[in-house]
Amino acid sequence: MSTTTDPQGGTFRLSMLLNDTRYRSLTMQVIAAVVLALAIGYLYSNLVTNLRAAGLNISYAFLGNPAGYDINQTLIDYSSQSTNLRAAVVGILNTLLVAFLACVTATIFGVIAGVLRLSNNWLVSKLMAVYVEIFRNIPVLIWIVIIFTIMIAVLPGPRAFRGDDPESRMLLDLFAFTNRGVYIPGPYFTRGIGGEEGSILNWLMVIGVLIASLFATRAVTARANATQAATGVRPNTLWTNLAIWFVPLIALLFVLGLTWEVPALKGFNFSGGIKVGGPLIALWFALSIYTGAFIAENVRAGIQAVSKGQTEAAGALGLRPNRIMSLVVLPQALRVIIPPLISQYLNITKNSSLAIAVGYADITATLGGITLNQTGRAIECVLLLMLFYLVISLLISAFMNVYNNAMKLKER
Repeated sequence: MSTTTDPQGGTFRLSMLLNDTRYRSLTMQVIAAVVLALAIGYLYSNLVTNLRAAGLNISYAFLGNPAGYDINQTLIDYSSQSTNLRAAVVGILNTLLVAFLACVTATIFGVIAGVLRLSNNWLVSKLMAVYVEIFRNIPVLIWIVIIFTIMIAVLPGPRAFRGDDPESRMLLDLFAFTNRGVYIPGPYFTRGIGGEEGSILNWLMVIGVLIASLFATRAVTARANATQAATGVRPNTLWTNLAIWFVPLIALLFVLGLTWEVPALKGFNFSGGIKVGGPLIALWFALSIYTGAFIAENVRAGIQAVSKGQTEAAGALGLRPNRIMSLVVLPQALRVIIPPLISQYLNITKNSSLAIAVGYADITATLGGITLNQTGRAIECVLLLMLFYLVISLLISAFMNVYNNAMKLKER
């Protein structure tokens, strides 16, 4: 029986693409990519041919036509005379808003519930177990409808805030909780660049300062780590980091003239400030508590994956239980928690498409709902919808994988 070995030198021959193990895997990948591209091309050509035979064609010109419908909550200027493209952008921003808020709050709920489920207090651990089992075994759509219904039934309408009755007054004269949503003070700049038209530029400046502060604090922390590694003494960086975060930000906000617009009841509704609509609150809270139950199980599994000897060693050094959890257990548990956490963030983003059940205008409700029905461009709308969810899911996965690689155990 003879064996084939890779040649150590000589000229390249075409047969080496299959016989030489150095090239064989690459050759197979190229062949698979070509076959996949041909299959996609054939399906697309078949689609175009069938549409042409039916007197139809793929066109995205409808995106420039007036939308003709209103959207109850927007992050940018929009009216019924805006284009379908702008309506789609509004839907995209609304989707990203609720997905971001739900990811943050679901992580908080999940970490707290996961840690408390391992508590030595029997009542606390059982309560967290009940929370996990109830919320993750009931579909999220039901929770969305339940929370939205409770908001409508329990919270008062704007008319209830008329009169001098103390019970009808706004909370701290700043916040109004109604069955239409929550009204909160809205920030704006009196000395901003470009007035109203330059408001985006002003907020970009604020974001730029925050990003610069982030990198600056990371540099200070890295320098403190290097000093500790060299001398064994770690410099105190708390006040330095706080100054880096707040001094430039407060100075910029003072220069731009930050002030607040307080909502006020005018007519039959509140005006001014920022309205956080009831559909957004219901969707946000439902996604948070539902996904938080799954994250709690991921956190519990990550904590239990850490050797008990780590906890005992930290306790022997005199650390308190809360410090042991934050400094010893959780940093090691992150290596187990983060990979399934990525899937939960992706689930939140895709489950946000259920927003149409309570009238929240996300991308599915605008582009995949009203715009599709009005224009009849089902194929184009569905393709754009699929492209959006694909791109945002890949971006979330990419960023979380970068963070996951940063948290991996570094081996020598």
